[in-house]
Amino acid sequence: MILFTAEEWEDKELPKDPSHSELKKIQPYCEHCNAENKHNEQVTPRLLSREQFLLKLDAEGTYQCTETGLMFEVNRKVDIKYCVLSWSKYADLVVKPWVVGGPLFDVKCDPTCLTSIQFPHSLCLGHHDANMTFKVLHVNSSGASLESTVDHSTTHVRWRVSSLSPVGPVIQSEETVYHHGAVILYKAIDPNPSLSFRVYIATNNESFIKDISKSVKHSSKKFMKIDKPPVCQKLLQNGKKYRLISEPEAEITPEEIEFVDGSLLKLKSYIEVYLEQPVEFKLLLVEMDSEEIVWKAKLRECDWVQHDQNQNISKRTTNGNRRRKMTGSLPDEDVYDKRMKQVDTSDGAKTRTLLTDAQLITLAAKLGKEWIKIAIANLELEISDIDDIREKKEDVTMCNFRMLKKWQEKEQGNATAENLYKCLKNVSGEVQGVLKGFLQER
Repeated sequence: MILFTAEEWEDKELPKDPSHSELKKIQPYCEHCNAENKHNEQVTPRLLSREQFLLKLDAEGTYQCTETGLMFEVNRKVDIKYCVLSWSKYADLVVKPWVVGGPLFDVKCDPTCLTSIQFPHSLCLGHHDANMTFKVLHVNSSGASLESTVDHSTTHVRWRVSSLSPVGPVIQSEETVYHHGAVILYKAIDPNPSLSFRVYIATNNESFIKDISKSVKHSSKKFMKIDKPPVCQKLLQNGKKYRLISEPEAEITPEEIEFVDGSLLKLKSYIEVYLEQPVEFKLLLVEMDSEEIVWKAKLRECDWVQHDQNQNISKRTTNGNRRRKMTGSLPDEDVYDKRMKQVDTSDGAKTRTLLTDAQLITLAAKLGKEWIKIAIANLELEISDIDDIREKKEDVTMCNFRMLKKWQEKEQGNATAENLYKCLKNVSGEVQGVLKGFLQER
């Protein structure tokens, strides 16, 4: 188990403006589910770097995070750090007939302080959950397991905490599964007057929505997110066909889609909307069988023009703050972060010293027994890589070394001490000390 000191909680805190978080929980439009939602004490976490949250709870009780919908039942004062993970990284672990039931989370704290966690799910159970079974997929140092839940409600799945690592709800059902849906809009940033949009249709699942955001960021084009009410007014079903309609008419590709929950897919499908002229227009998502409107929005020029202006103001403010901060003294941790971002040689090129095997074996001896969790959560290795290492049945240090070598092979020219420092920043102080030593050797 990896424990965190009080100092390690104090990551760089981001502004508290909720628009900085892509993960703000979207409330479903569902009278049944909202009516039965229990009224627990609502608490707003601090938003840290790397889209992580921190809750500081002062007493025993049940608390609900306003950002993610997670509910924590605690038995004493505790600090809880957590973030939303991608299901696609763990796709091989979700085996039919089980399917994703809600977001996947990585929770870190002293597990003895937590009695239970209630995970939000993205399904509408209505009055047809008699033949549904919920479990929690729990990824730990020995692999992955399906653990029983205590109970479930129309909005949450309750799990008694055994240990902490990536965890999220899965479901098995003999009946049709109904999903709360969300429509996410992005507009291509283009100097041409024409308009091009990506329209993503997703389950109301924060892991899915986070994946969409990452997919857009890694696109060869630049996009801006368009802020429109995302919640579908009608439930989505796997296998149902939907079409997107534009008023006035636009080029829409594809013209219709068959909905599937794409939580486990690395590539997220979308509908492209193209208009030659920047005009005000409406978008409607329609279920083809019933012709009922599932979602609609009206888009105006101010939706993206104002966004551009806000982005420019934000950039100027950020640059100004950065210049002011550079004039003051920096804590040791910030010095290392700065060194990782800006290390210049005499010719102006960044130093890119790759780690040696001798350095990797030194680091491997300090990583401890949690190598599988580190491989998945920190180094983003594939399950096949982990299986290759486990098959050799070597001691822990050699497993750690082979894990680091797999990461080095994956990163190639980016397998530097700087990048490994970023990946392992939340592992332990001793590991950070070794990596800082590597940085000073340059």
